[in-house]
Amino acid sequence: MDHTGANVVRMEAEALRQLAERIAEPMAEAFGRTVELLCGCAGRVVVTGMGKSGLIARKIAATLSSTGTPALYLHPAEALHGDLGMIVRGDIVIALSASGETEEILELLPTIKRLGIALISFTCDALYPPNEHPGNPAAGSPAVRSSLAQAAEIALDCSVGKEACSLGLAPTSSTTAMLALGDAIAVALSEKRGFREEDFANLHPGGKLGKRLMRVAALMHTGSQIPRISPSARMAEVIFEMSSKTLGMTTVMDGDDLVGVIADGDLRRLLERHGKEIFDLTASQCMTRAPKTISPDELATAALEIMEQKKITSLVVVDVERRVLGVLHLHDLWGTQMI
Repeated sequence: MDHTGANVVRMEAEALRQLAERIAEPMAEAFGRTVELLCGCAGRVVVTGMGKSGLIARKIAATLSSTGTPALYLHPAEALHGDLGMIVRGDIVIALSASGETEEILELLPTIKRLGIALISFTCDALYPPNEHPGNPAAGSPAVRSSLAQAAEIALDCSVGKEACSLGLAPTSSTTAMLALGDAIAVALSEKRGFREEDFANLHPGGKLGKRLMRVAALMHTGSQIPRISPSARMAEVIFEMSSKTLGMTTVMDGDDLVGVIADGDLRRLLERHGKEIFDLTASQCMTRAPKTISPDELATAALEIMEQKKITSLVVVDVERRVLGVLHLHDLWGTQMI
């Protein structure tokens, strides 16, 4: 019993190692065709499976959707009682079945074929046995295919040496292999589509990952919230503006153009150097010229990186002509859960 947990993980890891070797060599062509087919899908990717395979199918559909490929899960039993209308011409079906003989899935095949929908199967058929490679005398001998694999345009091999269950019955290694294969396809597909961090953020606006990928424009202070003074303003006016806007800094602007910044740290250093004579100075004499700025289209993560590198707590947001659009403060990033 002490070693059961570790043995289960080792067996599943071995199943994944074998799967990786198949994807890298004998199944590479089929894997590539799968990605090409899904990339050209005019409709949605419909993923189906029963039991434990169905749970994995749900996750694969969710991963595809979150990485830029519209997908949905179809319960095969429910499909036989009305939900079959979810499949339309232009869709592609991915069907998961360890045995390849799941009755509910096989009953979907006539409709799939009638609609001219491409079918991709995940089964545990040993389509690419370990000894089947160029130069092996046994290579090329036809593998026995299940009914589902025979019906599929592309049949993918999720075979495992043994389930990790001590009885060798419960889907364990096989479902792990199916899950990993689904992830491999989803990631390869997202790379082929050129899926970017920005796209991921757009599809995950409410989650922690989406918040980390928010744009500066969505977080910055704008309009009357922006602290601003003119270069000729006296320091008493500067201090009042900084206190009233509570961002610990103020922009120094000539019209709408940024010419400098004065922060809390600047005030402390000026007081140490000039004492009460600071009130005789103007903003242009005290400001930091050419301060660090950021574009409104940058990610919040990029803003945080700049703040950490420069040891500052705020960034002025400007357009390409250095006109001030807003101010981003370190506190505004708390809600993104990056800090």
